[in-house]
Amino acid sequence: MKIVLPGGTGQVGTVLRRALTAAGHEVVVLSRRPSGPGEILWDGRTPGPWAEVIDGSDVVVNLAGRSVSCRYTPDNLRAMMDSRVESARVVGRAIGAAARPPRVWLQMSTATVYAHRFDAPHDEATGVIGGAEPDVPGYWGYSVDIATAWEREQERADTPHTRKVALRAAMVMSPDRGGVFDVLSRLARLGLGGPVAGGRQYVSWIHDHDFVRAVEFLVGRDDLAGPVNLAAPVPLPHRAFMRALRGAWRVPVGLPATKWMAELGAFALRSDTELLLKSRRVVPGRLLDAGFAFGHPEWPGAADDLVRRARGR
Repeated sequence: MKIVLPGGTGQVGTVLRRALTAAGHEVVVLSRRPSGPGEILWDGRTPGPWAEVIDGSDVVVNLAGRSVSCRYTPDNLRAMMDSRVESARVVGRAIGAAARPPRVWLQMSTATVYAHRFDAPHDEATGVIGGAEPDVPGYWGYSVDIATAWEREQERADTPHTRKVALRAAMVMSPDRGGVFDVLSRLARLGLGGPVAGGRQYVSWIHDHDFVRAVEFLVGRDDLAGPVNLAAPVPLPHRAFMRALRGAWRVPVGLPATKWMAELGAFALRSDTELLLKSRRVVPGRLLDAGFAFGHPEWPGAADDLVRRARGR
């Protein structure tokens, strides 16, 4: 198959490109800064010659959007919104104008669309969309606005011959340098991998191999469209999540952090505490109902595998 990855140079794009290329597919990446074979220039906002690679392709997986690993300042939040909405809009227009449109368009979204909660998991049918929770920072609602606008842009696109799926992805865990697993592992290995703010908040995640397999599964299932949660079936509280990660690295102790300590750490890492403090208890209802079998359904085993691969880098 010919697969086009707009915004495919980030962590998730690297994971997908590597696996899909190894499987024998032709993979083309659209990038603002193309640097090698198989990469084509685009700006993520306006039509251009790049649209020619979409015409005649089999699959588009749009991953474009400013990284969420940043301080959530008004300027950064606006850039996160604009980069997602504009790229989805222009990809939709390219698909709609194609003489031979792809049969499926997978649009990256996020599990952050769901509400901060502890009491019950979110699946696609019964999950509660966030933005109105009491006692959370007001700007967390803007993250939900970004996710809903992102998905709405795909829904509105006039692509009658192309099936559309929104990938509500949890954190994709891979051993690649610079990804979320790498950052959390460095904290754990330094003895700083204890619970944050009590550690009750749920962590949703997905192993990189399962992420790739889920994408391939969705490409092949013509009966699946709309939002799909890409998350392992067993989310767990942050306290247990970090305990298992420390165990995989054979680190016996992890110092806990209060909320204000997390604020200082996030500031030093130029990130935001929402990534640590929001409780994301998301489960893959539609994938499981469709018969998808996770290779790494539980975090302790997944962490062991990721640590083994990281050691072998």
